[in-house]
Amino acid sequence: MRIAFFLDQSFPPDSRVENEAHSLIQAGHQVHLFSLNYKKLSPSRVTINGIEVYRCKAGKLLYKASALAYEWGYFHNSLREPIKEFIEEIRPDALHVHDMLLAKAVMDVNDRYYRLPLTLDLHENRPEIMQYYPHLQKFPAKHLVKIDLWKSAQNELIRRADKVVMVTPEAIDVAVRDTQEPRSKFLAVANTISPEIYWNYPIDTKVVKRFKKGFDVVYVGDTGLRRGTDTAVRAMQKVVKYIPQAQLVLVGKSTEDSQLKQLVADLGLGAHVLFEGWQDVSLFPSYIKGAEVCISPLHRNLHHDTTLANKLFQYMAGERAVVASDCPAQVSVVNKAKAGLIFEAANHEQLATCLLELYNNPTLAREFGENGKKAVESEYNWDCTAKSLINYYTQLSEALNFP
Repeated sequence: MRIAFFLDQSFPPDSRVENEAHSLIQAGHQVHLFSLNYKKLSPSRVTINGIEVYRCKAGKLLYKASALAYEWGYFHNSLREPIKEFIEEIRPDALHVHDMLLAKAVMDVNDRYYRLPLTLDLHENRPEIMQYYPHLQKFPAKHLVKIDLWKSAQNELIRRADKVVMVTPEAIDVAVRDTQEPRSKFLAVANTISPEIYWNYPIDTKVVKRFKKGFDVVYVGDTGLRRGTDTAVRAMQKVVKYIPQAQLVLVGKSTEDSQLKQLVADLGLGAHVLFEGWQDVSLFPSYIKGAEVCISPLHRNLHHDTTLANKLFQYMAGERAVVASDCPAQVSVVNKAKAGLIFEAANHEQLATCLLELYNNPTLAREFGENGKKAVESEYNWDCTAKSLINYYTQLSEALNFP
């Protein structure tokens, strides 16, 4: 089949889009990707790892309008013609829209002219997570963006789609409840990793040597407060009382880093919390190798409860014990894999207790790490995850009488 992908940002990068496309191409399909070229990448047409990429011109006005995509018609109205031209040119057999931002424009064009099978691939529950964006807490966005309108729009898009791909079974539970659509309409495709790629990144000895001979707790990814980085900092107060050489290593950045650094200063933890800033994913294995424990301390909300971060699988692939907050989706993975300990989200005392337990029982920490790696090898890897998506498109191609 010839499948048209739609992405609301420049490509590359987007690991989920690339992973899905690569798997479908290996299964014998063609993938043509329409992407909004905000970064002004060139050329406008390019083949990347077998993906035929069509870059649509997108300027600052369109980018700003995307923040009000469901409050103001400009964003979708502007994109209907470019989307129609793309579909006319490549003549796809099916459409696959990533996230909700572009979905309305694609669906409107499809309903009017083509009526092709359309899959909506929701990488996240955007209306839920938007409530926690720092810039939406400020004027004027706070008064312009209507979260309820986005929630209603997402539910309507789910109803209009022929198939809906979500990240976890927990996310599907919420969508079924909110839309009353049959569960058979949904497909869970987790954000697992390709462990071979992870393991092929060379270990940077300069990074590993910077770790002290103590107890190193590593976090990788966005360091925004909703990710529980504040909980991790507060937990270190107790940890360093028992382990003077302990340190928390934060590998990533966010617009809230100044608040986090102030918290570190207020608690007198400057010598025990390292801010590494943004680092390329190729360095993650080096940081994880230097750790005794890795953490995913997400705060509880409907989005975090129903999604899985790549970091969880990166930690497990790196054979390190995991300490995670009690967001149901990550609890399910950690407990099933027997890969670590769970604490109550935002409870820094419990997090500290878990960290100290692993420090005092290195054999248990090692077992958790070994279990996690085995689980990634056997189940939580992209080759296994992609099977459901490939099977769906195989069934669709058979229904459409493809040879």
